[in-house]
Amino acid sequence: MRHCAFLTMDEPHGFATYDHLLHEPLVRRGWHVENVSWRADADWGDFEVVVVRSPWDYHAEPEAFFGVLETIDRSAARLENPLALMRWNVHKTYLRDLEARGFPIVPTRWLDGLTENDLPALYEAFDTDELVVKPVIGANADDTFRLPLGVPLNEALTVFENRACMVQPFVPAVVREGEFSLFYFGEAYSHAILKTPAPHDFRVQEERGSTIRAAEPEPALRAVSDAVQASLSPRPLYARIDFVRLPTGFALMEVELIEPSLYFPYDDASPERFADAFAQRIG
Repeated sequence: MRHCAFLTMDEPHGFATYDHLLHEPLVRRGWHVENVSWRADADWGDFEVVVVRSPWDYHAEPEAFFGVLETIDRSAARLENPLALMRWNVHKTYLRDLEARGFPIVPTRWLDGLTENDLPALYEAFDTDELVVKPVIGANADDTFRLPLGVPLNEALTVFENRACMVQPFVPAVVREGEFSLFYFGEAYSHAILKTPAPHDFRVQEERGSTIRAAEPEPALRAVSDAVQASLSPRPLYARIDFVRLPTGFALMEVELIEPSLYFPYDDASPERFADAFAQRIG
């Protein structure tokens, strides 16, 4: 039996994790899987492959986390996804790269910090009365705020006073329809879901009460998502690509290449597809 580690966190309690659904398909392909925290004092050379899966606290200490990934990458273990791809993906400024390649993204301004004096020009630039601000390195929608015009914004301004951030217009379709996520294993599309926020919220994370259902992406969505996936280099083992509908068509919200939930329960065949992609890639 060959040995694989799924990189996780010390205490994943409170998060919806589905990677246990991969264990049995991988056993049938000759692989034993062990969940290992990224903070563990592990001998990574004990594993043939380390797959980053659910270290959902890494954004609090990104330098330490990437130090661990570099240690894994220097060991005898194979790291998935590739380290260079994850380094590129950790800063949401990767969206600028994708926009430069011609892919539509939600309109975004990138700032080294946010002050009250910045806001009037941002509302005007986006022709909106509501903004969203997010950290450039972040996960789980932590420190993500809606900024309605005329409402006191003290908490957001305190959080981002000296912190790199991205500012976007609030997209009403996020709450009316939801956010689409399309999943790819190896070179192939696997499945898709639609995540709709809980009432009075705008964040689509499962842990925040969103409604999730399987979805069949319409041709326009599938085409742009396939093109984004095909543009990624080095090629990923797994990818989750998130979109929202704008009046002009679908726009990228995120391309998740480090630790995305892959929502296996929403397509019964998806664990087998992942296991097939894994086996083919590793050999």
